[in-house]
Amino acid sequence: MPSLPSVSEARDHVRDLLSRRELALLLILATLALGAWATLGIADEVSEGDTHEWDRAVLMLFRENGDRNDPLGPREVENAVRDVTALGSVAVISFLTLAAVAFLWISRRRRLGLFVLLASLGGAGLSYALKYLYDRPRPSFVPAEALPGDPSFPSGHSASAAVIYLTLALLLTHVLDQRRQQVFVVAMAVVVALAVGVSRLYLGVHWPSDVLAGWALGAAWALACWQAERVLRRRGLTKPSAS
Repeated sequence: MPSLPSVSEARDHVRDLLSRRELALLLILATLALGAWATLGIADEVSEGDTHEWDRAVLMLFRENGDRNDPLGPREVENAVRDVTALGSVAVISFLTLAAVAFLWISRRRRLGLFVLLASLGGAGLSYALKYLYDRPRPSFVPAEALPGDPSFPSGHSASAAVIYLTLALLLTHVLDQRRQQVFVVAMAVVVALAVGVSRLYLGVHWPSDVLAGWALGAAWALACWQAERVLRRRGLTKPSAS
């Protein structure tokens, strides 16, 4: 019978298997799997109606005196929240993405610019595919004519904000030297993504489970894209090109 490998031989074999390239691939797949598990888990609860009472209870926390048609605070607060929610709109996200791609292009980092564009389109496409797959109705807390025309689950604003702001922040950490600068940039991206999601609840245009799924989907996609870009950078594929 063949002899069993020793502990040191087994350890060396594991190290060989988990080379830097393979480990990076595993991290990308694990991140996507975790995001998919969280998003589909929420979707399963939504499909079975298990989140309905909780969704409704949370939305009512943003209503004035139990009136479902009246958000908390004066009109000025509602206008301010609408400004915040616009940070996750298609127009703002598209403008920000194209501006970032254009900046990378003129900075001779054209492959990185292409990567950012594809990452953004991929995240948005996945979000909208899930929307029309589950086709969940919007909350009836605001007049029907004021609601967006697309389905509710997952929140596109929440997912897009997480994808774009987190992806750009994580990529920006590559050019920042100090750890506190890196932490600050990523923290601000997280704050913006959270604020956009909460604004959707305040305005009553999404259920809380929509927003949670959008955050999970967007964050997982951004982290996977960040790890993928690290792999490309090690191979010199996203470095500045020659003029």
